[in-house]
Amino acid sequence: MPSPTDPHGDFGWRRLNPGRVLSQALQRFESRVLELMAEAGHGQTRRAHVNLTRHLDVDGTRITELARRAGMTNAAMTELIDQCESLALVERVADPADRRARVVRFTPAGRKWLAAFGRAVARATREMEDEVGAGAMAALLGEVASYGAAHAAETSTRGA
Repeated sequence: MPSPTDPHGDFGWRRLNPGRVLSQALQRFESRVLELMAEAGHGQTRRAHVNLTRHLDVDGTRITELARRAGMTNAAMTELIDQCESLALVERVADPADRRARVVRFTPAGRKWLAAFGRAVARATREMEDEVGAGAMAALLGEVASYGAAHAAETSTRGA
C-alpha cells in the first residue's frame, strides 16, 4: 500500500537498483555515442548493431561465440550480422581452424567505422567524466570492471 514516504508501495527499489541505474547510464552513453557517429557520417548505426560490434574481435569471431558474449540466441545474432553485413561493416568467412564453421570479421569499411566508433566513445567518455568528475569516473570504471570480470571468470570456470 502506498504511503506518503513511499508512494510506490513496496516497489521503490525498482527505481534505484544497480541494474536499472547502470542500464539508464548505458542507454544515455550509447545514445551520445550514436549521436556522435551520426555527426561523423555513420547515421545508419543502431544500438543493436553495437551489441554485435562490441563483442566482435578485430580478427574475427565465430557466430556462436558472439551470441554467447552478447547473451543472445544464435538466430538473433545472425539477424544482427545480416544487418551489419548489409551496411558493409562485417563479412562472414570460413574459419581457418574449421572450414565448415563461419567467422564474422570487420570489412575494411568496418574497420574505418570501428575507428570512428572509438573516437566517438572517447569523446562521450570525456563528456561523462566532465559531468561526474575524474575521480568518480575512475572509481566507477575500476569497480564495475572488477565486478564484471569476476562474473566472467566464474562463468568460464563453469563452462557457461
